[in-house]
Amino acid sequence: MGWLPLLFERMIELAPPDQDAELLQRIGQQDRVAFAEFYDRHATLMFSVASKILNDAGEAEDVLQETCVQLWEKAGNFDPKLGKASSWVATMIRNKSIDRIRASQRRGRLAEQAGAEFAIASEVRDTANEAIHGHDKAKLIQSAIAALSAEQRRAIELAYFSGLTQDEISKKLSEPLGTVKARIRRGLLKLRDQLEGVL
Repeated sequence: MGWLPLLFERMIELAPPDQDAELLQRIGQQDRVAFAEFYDRHATLMFSVASKILNDAGEAEDVLQETCVQLWEKAGNFDPKLGKASSWVATMIRNKSIDRIRASQRRGRLAEQAGAEFAIASEVRDTANEAIHGHDKAKLIQSAIAALSAEQRRAIELAYFSGLTQDEISKKLSEPLGTVKARIRRGLLKLRDQLEGVL
């Protein structure tokens, strides 16, 4: 019977304590040392998950950083009864990686759509300006429009060449209505100053 207590003690030594849950609890209390320790234990796993999903080391590093911010903010919400901390953090970085892919696809679609609209607007603008003002004046107008900031130019093109209302432009660009109005106003003032005496 003398060996049983020794075996039990050895099993306790070998059983990994639930350090992760404890670390997350401490992180939830803004403990930077606990965060550093948790990061050292799980960064490789997190980076590996992100890399497999995104297939891009740079993107994976960005997602790892975003997930670490989320981890810092939400560590106090972890419930060890629902699973392991490693699974929780792997799920977190997996979701962030998938969000990154979706956002990238959305940006790609919007860029394609904006490019097509810009090409159509440019054609309409070129021919309308040439018909009204002649070729030389059209070039001056094009130069003045090109000198606007990208945001001002986009807002003005959508308003005057695509025929959208300011409210529609606000929704299309996901910008506040006041910002859109200010861009159009500043852009038109700049155009007026540049084209004064030309038209």
